[in-house]
Amino acid sequence: MSALPSDAADEGLARDAPAQLPEPTPVPTLNVANLLTLSRLVLVPLFVVALFVGDGHDETWRAIATGLFAIASATDQLDGWVARKYGLITDFGKIADPIADKALTGAALVGLSVLGELGWWVTIVIAVREIGVTLLRFWVIRHGVIPASRGGKAKTMAQIAAIVAYLLPLPAGADPVRWALMGLALVLTVVTGVDYLVRAVRLRAAGRRVTGS
Repeated sequence: MSALPSDAADEGLARDAPAQLPEPTPVPTLNVANLLTLSRLVLVPLFVVALFVGDGHDETWRAIATGLFAIASATDQLDGWVARKYGLITDFGKIADPIADKALTGAALVGLSVLGELGWWVTIVIAVREIGVTLLRFWVIRHGVIPASRGGKAKTMAQIAAIVAYLLPLPAGADPVRWALMGLALVLTVVTGVDYLVRAVRLRAAGRRVTGS
């Protein structure tokens, strides 16, 4: 049997050899998504200053504080969308994004409680849940990451809506609306917190069965 010409042999070897995939281009830390996250952190102290002007009773500044909170909250939705759409997900963003979220909502809740407009128990319940979920993330991080659920996203939206209702200089007649929104936010906060705990325990147990540790 005659041997294949060298060119044909080379072509056959090339077809049989695994294709060399190009190495993925590293995502720069300083990108649009992370800049949006950082802008949220920058807006937090500006929001706090605006909230406390005139001991929190200046309607113009309360409106400004509400606007700053709304803009900062919008960046939370926007930076995640930009990161996913354009492949700009980075380790820095994974850490900075939840920190920025908690800094914003925490500052708003604590500020409202300091002004006597929101019970401290509400702020404490939400703070304990958020801190607890953060600790759970570190507890299971070696076994995997628990993705955000629809309930978690609904919780975030409910918290934002409730905080905006409390920030706006509305008449006393709007109090039932405020209470209803904050009550919904509290229920979702507790329920999703329990759900996250259950999923974290299951993930850790599954991971330990796989690793045998």
